[in-house]
Amino acid sequence: MPELRVGDQLLQIAQQTNLLDALLGAGVAVPYSCRAGSCHACLVRCVDGEPEDRKPEALAADKRAEGWRLACQCQVVGNLQVEPFDPQRDGLAAKVLALDWPSRQVLRLRLQPARPLRYRPGQHLLLWNEQGVARPYSLASVPGEDDGLEFHIDCRMPGAFCDAARQLQVGDALRLGELRGGALHYDADWQARPLWLLAAGTGLAPLYGVLRDALRQEHRGAIRLLHVAHEPAEHYLASELQALVAQHANLQVELVTAAQLPAALAELRLVSRQTLALLCGHPTTVESFARRLYMAGLPRSQMLADVFLTRA
Repeated sequence: MPELRVGDQLLQIAQQTNLLDALLGAGVAVPYSCRAGSCHACLVRCVDGEPEDRKPEALAADKRAEGWRLACQCQVVGNLQVEPFDPQRDGLAAKVLALDWPSRQVLRLRLQPARPLRYRPGQHLLLWNEQGVARPYSLASVPGEDDGLEFHIDCRMPGAFCDAARQLQVGDALRLGELRGGALHYDADWQARPLWLLAAGTGLAPLYGVLRDALRQEHRGAIRLLHVAHEPAEHYLASELQALVAQHANLQVELVTAAQLPAALAELRLVSRQTLALLCGHPTTVESFARRLYMAGLPRSQMLADVFLTRA
């Protein structure tokens, strides 16, 4: 049986045991969320030995070269020594710069990192709180335009991270983990193409950043943004979006409830084969967006999507 060493512990592990399961079974506090290789909360560094990695493409080449692996995607096949990601050692310090509640369910959180962070609107970042809980959140801010890093945290349902986030105050400390993503972004080559931005709930966060990035770069094509929420009060950026509409003649914003969504999607008509669609939200809603756009004549190759995965 292979030996798994982590810290002072030496464990006997059956062949092909999932690395995350082995660590959790031994009481090692490795955070995890999606178990699909998407959230990157379960990062571990291989100090000695190599596991069987079933999703090597999930990590950037430079991270893999440093020995990092996603525990949820690895199987133990031989002797192995690992170090779990330590936010104090491996993360970037950040402080709460500002916070407010644009709706009862959504916390708008702004963080000031200890050093400048290079990012693009639409990417997401792993946030670690002082209790050692890590969750990925999309960046709603635009570099060079906003103070700090902005995140929109859905606090509708109980959760270890969002419950603690409700208690945050200005000046409190968090740690920043891996920056990743990029499916949702704005490319300067798109300037003349129509853009459709479809978001559900806090899936609006990355698209709000992408929208403002497009407008900052003087996008010339028509932009249509649709935001779906459970009820009208949950359109938490309504005033900000309407202000942008007043400033940009090529921007149209539709705020619909879940009950109104089928009718709103049925009214979508493709006016140009050059249209690009950016989609974000719960997997079920994103799939309903994509299905309707495909039926309207938009190829799936012209749809960019990011889904919010729930904890496995």
